[in-house]
Amino acid sequence: MQDAKEEVRSRLNIEDVIGEYVHLQRAGRNFKGLSPFTSERTASFYVSPDKNIWHDFSSNKGGDIFSFVMEVEGIDFREALEILARKAGVDLSLYEKRGSNSKLKKRLSEAVNLASKYYQQSLVKNQKAIEYVFKNRGLKKETVQEFQIGYAPDTGDALVKFLAKKGFSKKELDQAGLTNRFGTDLFRGRMTVALMDGSGMVIGFTARIIDDIPNAPKYINTSQTLLYDKSRHVFGLSQAKEAIRKNNYAVIVEGNLDVISSHQAGVKQVVATAGTAMTEYHLKALSRLTSDIRLAFDSDKAGIAATERAIAIAQNVGVELSIVTMPDGYKDADELVKKDVKLWQAAIEKSKPAVDWVLAEHYKKLDLKTAAGKRDFTTVAAGVIRFLKDPVEQEHYLQKVAEVVGTSVDSLKQKMTEPPEKTEVALKPISDEIKKAAIAEAKDLRATAYQDSLVALMLVQPEVRHLLANMTDDMLASEGRRAVIGYLRSNPEADYDTALGDLKNFKDYVKIVSLQADTRYESWSDSEKALETAQLVRQVITEHTKTKKSELEKQLRDAEVAGDDDTAQKLLLEINQLNSSLRREQYGKK
Repeated sequence: MQDAKEEVRSRLNIEDVIGEYVHLQRAGRNFKGLSPFTSERTASFYVSPDKNIWHDFSSNKGGDIFSFVMEVEGIDFREALEILARKAGVDLSLYEKRGSNSKLKKRLSEAVNLASKYYQQSLVKNQKAIEYVFKNRGLKKETVQEFQIGYAPDTGDALVKFLAKKGFSKKELDQAGLTNRFGTDLFRGRMTVALMDGSGMVIGFTARIIDDIPNAPKYINTSQTLLYDKSRHVFGLSQAKEAIRKNNYAVIVEGNLDVISSHQAGVKQVVATAGTAMTEYHLKALSRLTSDIRLAFDSDKAGIAATERAIAIAQNVGVELSIVTMPDGYKDADELVKKDVKLWQAAIEKSKPAVDWVLAEHYKKLDLKTAAGKRDFTTVAAGVIRFLKDPVEQEHYLQKVAEVVGTSVDSLKQKMTEPPEKTEVALKPISDEIKKAAIAEAKDLRATAYQDSLVALMLVQPEVRHLLANMTDDMLASEGRRAVIGYLRSNPEADYDTALGDLKNFKDYVKIVSLQADTRYESWSDSEKALETAQLVRQVITEHTKTKKSELEKQLRDAEVAGDDDTAQKLLLEINQLNSSLRREQYGKK
């Protein structure tokens, strides 16, 4: 089920999953909260979206979303996978048989590509559809071909019968997202537009109603399938790639028909997120072509909120984000293009940096002459500026906001350290039995937790790895610690990324100790970290020596009881040598 596990992991944000059980607050690039496993009063539970990992310093537990659900629910991996798959909308039955996934994917791809051809042929045979597409929508023949626009007959079973003759079963048509729960054509009576992947292969459809039918949705999209994932799909990407590279920027609009109208008018560096909120996957797909992303979102409350979320995502991906504003009287790109494509191009070229745009929109809506208005404006500003990773850029906007409001930069910085406002949600309960078991287990784990601190420092500080010459791997209490320390001893120049790639069986542990280094030692100077490393190495050696001495003392007692004087003498000599070693360690500490 490895493929299923990775698919589920890719669709869920770790902070959202854990946030259902733990109140999380932003702490720089990470989130923190109170441990769900112990009764701590100071937050030491951290979640890293970048590393897709969590770690609880109070219990010394950590891992990915699966290990968290297993721990917090007291269930096994399969049960955790089923819970998270339901949350992610992943059908595990598609992954049950090993090797069947690729065959099924190929089969579904054949079905949707045949469906696209069928819809295109149906369009030219239906006069009402022809009038709507070419006259009402004003689309040209070349555009219709480029975006594989068609028409689904309104009989309800025309496509099903066509594909049945091609050998496709009802189950396959359902898995391809072509039929509804009754087994009939999902898009009947609608203009269809093919959804394509980056290479131009059809993976699904969006369909617009032609006749005005009461209570009928204007648009219907293919549901989540093995081919189509709306959180990853960028509409128009295959058609826009060349123009994006040439112009070195991409414009994201809200509607698929906005994309089609813009392309038809010659502005082809335009894509859409196919009727869903923008995700990191959308921006990552575009970032391979350009780092300049321009959003043409509405300036209503929902549009502003979407832009604020997009700023945080863009910072994680590493792209520059700006906002395209529509001239007064025009609601979207489709309307503007039909009026004059030059107006659309001019609006794109006048795009404003996203942070400036968000601040300006809130400035227009709030009364900054009042204390409440200043409070609300600075709260919004702090919430946006905290996502910026460059300190110079942060300082620029802090100074700008301070000047507008008439406050100090220091007071704004203080506000940035406060957790962002959010609606309180009821956290999922964790049973007392699981908490008690976790607390008992934590006592044993804490006894050697200092070894993880040593591994964390060694991972981020190559210059102190010479100290590993004083240690042997058997001094460490877990397989993960031994694996990482042994690797760093053999590869003294390795960095985090190299270790992560080479230590594939211990990826989660490498991420956990890296998170520990970020959260615990980030503000320490190099000399402080070097001193801490030396002390931890000494502690590892001392604890190992004490454990070995305790074992020898037990053997000595057994030898004395058995009257084995020769063995007793040898053991006594070894114990005295260990005592000398411990005294030297103690002297070294002083």
